[in-house]
Amino acid sequence: MQHLFTSNGGGALAERMGIVITEATAERVVGTMPVEGNTQPYGLLHGGASCVLAETLGSVGAVLHGQTVDRPFAVGVDINATHHKAARSGLVTGTAVPVHRGRAVATYEVVLEDEGGERVCTARITCLLRGA
Repeated sequence: MQHLFTSNGGGALAERMGIVITEATAERVVGTMPVEGNTQPYGLLHGGASCVLAETLGSVGAVLHGQTVDRPFAVGVDINATHHKAARSGLVTGTAVPVHRGRAVATYEVVLEDEGGERVCTARITCLLRGA
Protein backbone atom coordinates (compact mmCIF):
# COMPACT_ATOMS: atom_id res chain seq x y z
CA MET A 1 0.00 0.00 0.00
CA GLN A 2 2.86 2.36 -0.75
CA HIS A 3 0.49 4.73 -2.60
CA LEU A 4 -1.37 5.34 0.68
CA PHE A 5 1.66 7.15 2.02
CA THR A 6 2.77 8.99 -1.12
CA SER A 7 1.33 12.29 0.06
CA ASN A 8 1.70 11.51 3.76
CA GLY A 9 -1.30 9.19 3.66
CA GLY A 10 -4.04 11.71 3.26
CA GLY A 11 -4.21 12.57 -0.42
CA ALA A 12 -4.34 15.93 -2.15
CA LEU A 13 -6.95 17.56 0.13
CA ALA A 14 -5.12 16.58 3.31
CA GLU A 15 -1.88 17.86 1.80
CA ARG A 16 -3.47 21.24 0.95
CA MET A 17 -4.81 21.49 4.50
CA GLY A 18 -1.39 20.79 6.02
CA ILE A 19 -2.27 17.46 7.60
CA VAL A 20 0.76 15.48 8.75
CA ILE A 21 0.37 11.88 9.88
CA THR A 22 2.83 11.20 12.69
CA GLU A 23 1.86 7.66 13.70
CA ALA A 24 -0.08 5.02 11.80
CA THR A 25 -1.11 1.53 12.85
CA ALA A 26 -4.48 -0.21 12.68
CA GLU A 27 -4.75 0.35 16.45
CA ARG A 28 -3.92 4.08 16.49
CA VAL A 29 -3.44 6.83 13.93
CA VAL A 30 -2.21 10.28 14.97
CA GLY A 31 -1.91 13.40 12.86
CA THR A 32 -1.77 17.17 13.10
CA MET A 33 -3.29 20.04 11.16
CA PRO A 34 -2.67 23.78 11.44
CA VAL A 35 -5.57 26.00 12.37
CA GLU A 36 -4.19 28.77 10.17
CA GLY A 37 -5.53 28.39 6.65
CA ASN A 38 -8.36 26.13 7.84
CA THR A 39 -10.63 28.68 9.47
CA GLN A 40 -14.15 29.96 8.91
CA PRO A 41 -14.92 33.71 8.53
CA TYR A 42 -14.68 34.39 12.30
CA GLY A 43 -11.11 33.05 12.48
CA LEU A 44 -12.04 29.80 14.21
CA LEU A 45 -11.10 26.33 13.03
CA HIS A 46 -13.70 25.35 10.44
CA GLY A 47 -15.85 22.37 11.46
CA GLY A 48 -15.43 20.92 7.99
CA ALA A 49 -11.67 21.04 8.42
CA SER A 50 -12.04 19.05 11.65
CA CYS A 51 -14.05 16.48 9.71
CA VAL A 52 -11.37 16.27 7.00
CA LEU A 53 -8.72 15.56 9.65
CA ALA A 54 -10.96 12.99 11.36
CA GLU A 55 -11.85 11.23 8.10
CA THR A 56 -8.23 11.19 6.99
CA LEU A 57 -7.02 9.57 10.21
CA GLY A 58 -9.90 7.11 10.50
CA SER A 59 -9.56 6.09 6.86
CA VAL A 60 -5.84 5.42 7.24
CA GLY A 61 -6.59 3.20 10.24
CA ALA A 62 -9.31 1.39 8.30
CA VAL A 63 -6.95 0.77 5.36
CA LEU A 64 -4.27 -0.61 7.67
CA HIS A 65 -6.82 -2.90 9.32
CA GLY A 66 -8.25 -3.87 5.92
CA GLN A 67 -4.86 -5.14 4.85
CA THR A 68 -5.07 -7.78 7.59
CA VAL A 69 -8.42 -9.11 6.27
CA ASP A 70 -7.49 -8.93 2.56
CA ARG A 71 -9.63 -5.84 1.95
CA PRO A 72 -7.05 -3.08 1.49
CA PHE A 73 -9.34 -0.29 0.27
CA ALA A 74 -11.48 1.80 2.63
CA VAL A 75 -14.37 4.01 1.55
CA GLY A 76 -15.94 6.34 4.10
CA VAL A 77 -19.69 5.74 4.44
CA ASP A 78 -20.52 7.76 7.56
CA ILE A 79 -18.95 10.54 9.60
CA ASN A 80 -20.30 12.61 12.46
CA ALA A 81 -18.63 15.19 14.61
CA THR A 82 -19.34 17.12 17.77
CA HIS A 83 -17.46 20.41 18.08
CA HIS A 84 -16.72 21.13 21.74
CA LYS A 85 -14.41 24.13 21.77
CA ALA A 86 -13.08 26.66 19.29
CA ALA A 87 -9.46 26.62 18.18
CA ARG A 88 -8.03 29.94 16.95
CA SER A 89 -4.35 29.20 16.33
CA GLY A 90 -1.62 26.61 16.48
CA LEU A 91 -2.01 22.95 15.63
CA VAL A 92 -4.80 20.53 16.37
CA THR A 93 -3.83 16.91 16.94
CA GLY A 94 -6.17 14.07 16.11
CA THR A 95 -5.99 10.55 17.48
CA ALA A 96 -8.05 7.79 15.86
CA VAL A 97 -8.68 4.51 17.68
CA PRO A 98 -10.90 1.65 16.54
CA VAL A 99 -14.39 1.16 17.90
CA HIS A 100 -15.09 -1.81 15.61
CA ARG A 101 -12.85 -3.64 13.14
CA GLY A 102 -14.65 -6.29 11.13
CA ARG A 103 -14.10 -7.93 7.77
CA ALA A 104 -16.32 -5.51 5.84
CA VAL A 105 -16.62 -2.43 8.07
CA ALA A 106 -14.28 -0.51 10.36
CA THR A 107 -15.32 2.32 12.70
CA TYR A 108 -12.89 4.72 14.38
CA GLU A 109 -13.39 7.35 17.06
CA VAL A 110 -11.25 10.41 16.49
CA VAL A 111 -10.48 12.95 19.22
CA LEU A 112 -9.07 16.32 18.15
CA GLU A 113 -7.21 18.37 20.76
CA ASP A 114 -5.66 21.83 20.73
CA GLU A 115 -2.06 22.49 21.75
CA GLY A 116 -3.15 22.79 25.39
CA GLY A 117 -4.55 19.26 25.30
CA GLU A 118 -8.16 20.42 25.42
CA ARG A 119 -10.70 18.50 23.36
CA VAL A 120 -11.86 20.50 20.36
CA CYS A 121 -13.90 17.85 18.55
CA THR A 122 -14.99 14.23 18.83
CA ALA A 123 -15.79 12.43 15.58
CA ARG A 124 -16.70 8.94 14.48
CA ILE A 125 -16.02 7.59 11.00
CA THR A 126 -17.19 4.32 9.51
CA CYS A 127 -15.50 2.88 6.42
CA LEU A 128 -16.56 0.09 4.11
CA LEU A 129 -13.62 -2.23 3.45
CA ARG A 130 -13.20 -3.36 -0.16
CA GLY A 131 -10.97 -5.91 -1.84
CA ALA A 132 -8.51 -5.25 -4.63
